[in-house]
Amino acid sequence: MPSCGPPAGRGKKGEAEKKARNADEPGQAVNVDLCFVPLAHEKEDKLPAVSGSSGHLVVEPPKVVGEEKRWPGQVFTETELSYETAMHSYAQQTRDRLLRSKLEPLLPEKEPTHWRKEWEARAQRHAVLQQRRQEDEDWRTERRAHHQIVDAYRALTRRKRAEQAADWQAQKEHWAQREQARLDVLARRKAENQAWHHRNQDRQQTSERSWLAILVVTDNCSRQCLGLPIFESGAKVTAYEVAQALHALLPKDLAFLISDQGTHFRSKALTQLAQATGFVHIPIYRHRPQTNGIAERFVRTMKEWLQDLSWTGSAELSVLLMAFCPAYNNRPHQGLPIPGLSPNEFANRLWLM
Repeated sequence: MPSCGPPAGRGKKGEAEKKARNADEPGQAVNVDLCFVPLAHEKEDKLPAVSGSSGHLVVEPPKVVGEEKRWPGQVFTETELSYETAMHSYAQQTRDRLLRSKLEPLLPEKEPTHWRKEWEARAQRHAVLQQRRQEDEDWRTERRAHHQIVDAYRALTRRKRAEQAADWQAQKEHWAQREQARLDVLARRKAENQAWHHRNQDRQQTSERSWLAILVVTDNCSRQCLGLPIFESGAKVTAYEVAQALHALLPKDLAFLISDQGTHFRSKALTQLAQATGFVHIPIYRHRPQTNGIAERFVRTMKEWLQDLSWTGSAELSVLLMAFCPAYNNRPHQGLPIPGLSPNEFANRLWLM
């Protein structure tokens, strides 16, 4: 079974230590997770933290070299600031969480976060679309009024038309100018739309098309890595692809499959796989990643190993992972009930018992 609490020694003061529970034998339960790495990587570059559980990639923004780590609460250590000024500064620095940007900042504005830049760009786009809808409604109202004028002029007798010829000519010239202005507006909108779509395509290429997805499958009892299939579809990997890869890797008599609640695992494809093979899917409780800690820790170990290596595509990364998997399974693992044994050695001992 998955662990049901914090790691040993991390409980509250006065509480008994909570022990993690693991499967009784290899093949009884597995921990799975999806992780994402760049399509190409140089060993000098840091592998960013990437999450795809929400259905789209959330990539850790690059850290500025030499940048001092700061957090909003540090403002209270600045004794030269009054309490009121410090509180206003703290509120300003934490505005991203509350989405309150209407008040003018009392202190100099700092560089907005990547998340806030994206949110503000979408808010501006929404405001533009709202303004366009109002402009379109005003244009339709003006056009209806012009058609009424045209219908009224055509209903006049020839004599009346001759009397209003000057007014009619002025109306025609005015409407020609309004139609040209409307065409100019539509042309400007087209250019703005193209710029917006190009921006979104560039963002998608950065966040989706330049990534590879790796499915991590580890045995809950022995910690053995059972496989590391790679998906070139990256952030666009489908639940069907994940289910197909799991079908090829899962132990024959698997009883439990433990995963987070990512969209790739909360899917019809995985439900059908569970029904077909007879295992029970255990989605961990939200905000409790330690429940799937075996897979989470494996991902960390794998990324630390990959950090000092380079690759330029899925084929080169696949070769690296084929070397990593047996190396991991044959090295000592401190998380096992018998520390110092490798996952393979521990599994072999259990099979011999």
